[in-house]
Amino acid sequence: MEPNPSFLKIILDSLTEGVFTINKDRVITSFNQAAERITGFSRKEAVGRKCFEVFQADICQNSCALARTLETGKNVVDLPVTILNAQGREIPISVTTAVLKDHRGRMVGGVETFRDLSAIEALRKEITQKYTLQDIVSKSEAMLNIFQTLPDIAQSDSTVLIQGPSGSGKELLAKALHHLSPRKTKPFVAVNCSALPETLLESELFGYVRGAFTDAKKDKPGRLAQADGGTLFLDEIGDLPLPVQAKLLRVLQEKTFEPLGSNTSKPLKARVISATNKDLKELVRLNRFRDDLYYRLRVIQIDLPALKDRREDIPLLIEHFRKKFNLKTGKKIEQLSAKALQILMHYDYPGNIRELENIIEHAFVLCHGPIIQPAHLPKELQQEDVRTGRFSLSTGRLQNRERELILETLEKFHGNRTLAARELGIHPTTLWRKLKGMT
Repeated sequence: MEPNPSFLKIILDSLTEGVFTINKDRVITSFNQAAERITGFSRKEAVGRKCFEVFQADICQNSCALARTLETGKNVVDLPVTILNAQGREIPISVTTAVLKDHRGRMVGGVETFRDLSAIEALRKEITQKYTLQDIVSKSEAMLNIFQTLPDIAQSDSTVLIQGPSGSGKELLAKALHHLSPRKTKPFVAVNCSALPETLLESELFGYVRGAFTDAKKDKPGRLAQADGGTLFLDEIGDLPLPVQAKLLRVLQEKTFEPLGSNTSKPLKARVISATNKDLKELVRLNRFRDDLYYRLRVIQIDLPALKDRREDIPLLIEHFRKKFNLKTGKKIEQLSAKALQILMHYDYPGNIRELENIIEHAFVLCHGPIIQPAHLPKELQQEDVRTGRFSLSTGRLQNRERELILETLEKFHGNRTLAARELGIHPTTLWRKLKGMT
């Protein structure tokens, strides 16, 4: 018995996902109400036209999902795509395709279902903007407090001392201050104070004039001059030799400096930001760092926490590095397995954010599929003794982050609410109600 066409139409029009069918020439033969709502094209406007004329998707010309399905007979599932609606506005959708066959098993066309991801994308952008400042991503309370004060700090010319463990993002923070400041069009010049011996460090900072020493064949501007009008970033300031500390103190006091071998002072026009992974107060107590220089450098002090003290940032950072290495390597790794993520959530990261980035890069080298597994992580992490368990929205910790967690889970499953609800441990209706309350 052939299905009643009117029944099929009622069924298709009751779906929240858009559905349309095409024949073997890629001409649209049916178009449900949700498809009308998402695309802005009426059924009458769509039926009889080529599908690419209606959707104008970013994959239509070179890698059409439906065309691939018609050629290979294989389904495409939850492929993220951007289309242009009838008003010319970009709409993010997720598409799934399948072959249509007649009662004899002969291919007669294809069917595509698609869901509108606009609300999810809007939430993602809102959260990304909320938890991103320049190239820094975080949602920990300590870091968000820094985010709030950073624009005010950037507008001043006061010296800034950034303290934090190695790999915690001190230079990124210094660059963020520079790019938020009126100096952003001028140079950002970084000097690693621990990388050079005292004699080279002095000439590197101050520069020299011709004849200052045997090999000085011509004038060479130092970093103080190179940073003219911009920002001078002194990294590992705690390793600065005491004689150079005295000269730097004079520069900060008088706002002038003299290149080696010169008697002419030049004005200091750069803002000075310094950073250290050491306790400068303790170095002052041990007479290894000048107290007067310490107070000159730390008019404003920013303390960056270790990654183990901001574990809520780990998934955010993993996602940031996943996107970075996908672009860098051309791979299409979609996510970490639950077990791999749990290992990373429980690790203490003595090397902080830099170590996490290295771990993800290591995983990208070994992973040839869409999901990073524990076997792709460094061996020392695979041996970590971690607990197993699932996240649930019923816990107090996640209740505080419910909005972000729902979005992250929906992104993980490309907007599939049923799978997202299952992962979150809630009923799909509950998830739908929560999403509705967010819009």
